[in-house]
Amino acid sequence: MIKEALQYIIGLGNVEVKHENGQAYSTQPLSLIKEPIAEAIQVRSLSGLVEYLQSSFDVKDQLMIHVISPTEVVVCGALNSNENRNEYIRASAMIPSFTFDRFYEVEDFNIKLQSTFVKNEDRDIVLQVVGNIKEEDVRTVGDNGVSQAVTARTGVAAVGLVEVPNPVAMKPYRTFVEVEQPESEFIFRMQNGPRCALFEADGGAWKIDAMRNIKDYLLVALQKEFESGKLVIIA
Repeated sequence: MIKEALQYIIGLGNVEVKHENGQAYSTQPLSLIKEPIAEAIQVRSLSGLVEYLQSSFDVKDQLMIHVISPTEVVVCGALNSNENRNEYIRASAMIPSFTFDRFYEVEDFNIKLQSTFVKNEDRDIVLQVVGNIKEEDVRTVGDNGVSQAVTARTGVAAVGLVEVPNPVAMKPYRTFVEVEQPESEFIFRMQNGPRCALFEADGGAWKIDAMRNIKDYLLVALQKEFESGKLVIIA
């Protein structure tokens, strides 16, 4: 009896963890190994996430939708015995690339405005200025560091000074395409070259609007599931 007890105690000091097929196994039953958690399904749209939840493919218990950011939404379950959450599906938005706080050549800036921004009045005004600009010096008007003017075509043949609009309210693609893109203000600046840049001027408030838009979209798309109590959502 004493011999077996001593062997057991000695064995406890030789605990090893073996890894097979991505799972962890202990050589001693007293060692705590976390339960395996399946890798989340990856989708690139909110519609894919909605279709998955409507199918009830994996689970029928209550799930939580967490709107993490304007570009990330995850669906997870309740805490398991190891106080982890099973993450079932994750949606990551595909958005076009535009770098704020960076000066672009006029041609590149023109293309970016048309391909990565939703059409609205201020976008069209900026496009008009950029599309008609002549390669001459960008002039600063006044002494407040805000107003600018450029030499641009003002008619079929006329050339004159055109004031650069500031600030401008525009809607770049910054969240899932299924929802309304939030509008926010930008500082539009130009340099000799000429080159153009947009600087964010809303302190990041657009992110709150985008996450609210995602939540509203999901509440409508998954109305039956929310009414049945199968889903909760936080944003």
